[in-house]
Amino acid sequence: MKSTTDEMIQETLAAYDFGGQIVGTVRYGEGHINDTFCVYTQQPDGDCKRFILQRINTDTFNNPRQLMENISGVTTYLRSHIQQNGGDTLRETLNVLPTKEGAAYYTDTQTGAWRVYLFVEGTVCLQKVENEADFYTVAQTFGNFQNMLADYPADTLHETIAAFHDTPNRYENFEKAVQADVLGRAKGVQAEIDFVRARKADCRVLKDLLQTGKLPLRVTHNDTKLNNVLIDKTTGKGICVIDLDTVMPGLSLHDFGDSIRFGANNCAEDEPDTAKVSFSLPLFETFTKGFLNAAGDALTKVEKEYLPWGAKLMTLECGMRFLTDYLEGDHYFRIHRDGQNVDRCRTQFKLVQDMETNWQQLNDIIKKYSC
Repeated sequence: MKSTTDEMIQETLAAYDFGGQIVGTVRYGEGHINDTFCVYTQQPDGDCKRFILQRINTDTFNNPRQLMENISGVTTYLRSHIQQNGGDTLRETLNVLPTKEGAAYYTDTQTGAWRVYLFVEGTVCLQKVENEADFYTVAQTFGNFQNMLADYPADTLHETIAAFHDTPNRYENFEKAVQADVLGRAKGVQAEIDFVRARKADCRVLKDLLQTGKLPLRVTHNDTKLNNVLIDKTTGKGICVIDLDTVMPGLSLHDFGDSIRFGANNCAEDEPDTAKVSFSLPLFETFTKGFLNAAGDALTKVEKEYLPWGAKLMTLECGMRFLTDYLEGDHYFRIHRDGQNVDRCRTQFKLVQDMETNWQQLNDIIKKYSC
């Protein structure tokens, strides 16, 4: 008989030494991929100590061993860097708690994969940009992440999701969905299809630069949304990058671009009225300033030059993915109403249009902060 989640949690907890008595476990956070719980313990000195317990979604991440090898390798490297610079290794990076057997994760009797992190106390994470100061500190945190990992051998990392930010591959998948048109939806989104096709050549720009050696392969986060930065409650400063499941080899421009796509837009991702959607040049400048200030000399001249392309292509790619999913029947991105993925793709495409309209200003801003 299949065990319940509660039974699997109890089995998993027994595989770890939390240093004290477990007094409670509750669901935690707003993530949609992994199942996340907060474990409360009472330590011998009477203090409460918390841990994060996660069941890894093995449908999305089908090789937990490789996933945890990436995370363990990167966080070990980060701790060494943080320690050398006099930082707090318990707060400035994630810390994996090993099992009693010394493993980075635990496999339960139902083949579920679980991991435990130390809880980073006194922090919050943002779900949207509230003000420019918040966006700036998030930019600094992701820029510092790039800086600290600049010398990490990216080619030693596993690819946890194949072709995740391979924009030409995303384009091919889009075309396959259009040709198949399994639900007869293509005729209703012909303008969006034409929009993507008009930018087919753009999809290859960054990959071609990587393949010709003009852009370096980096350790990249690949999901640089605001809520993947922990911000200190007291200082308001970003201190720790979290959600490291998609850390793998990639381009720094992808990390920069995904943050811009998500943060430099004052509307909801699924805003039905595109007249309300606009790309914010002030927020682009704020993020650029913070990111480049923290990344320092870790980025090459060519990387800095092509940062606007990172913003444009990550936004175009995301729009393509929403449109592809709509054509295929909304099986990947969760929807709560009919046509939601179409609204999502139109929002992204409106942002792309705005970037193209302001292309010279974007490049001027990059030059301003690249000195």
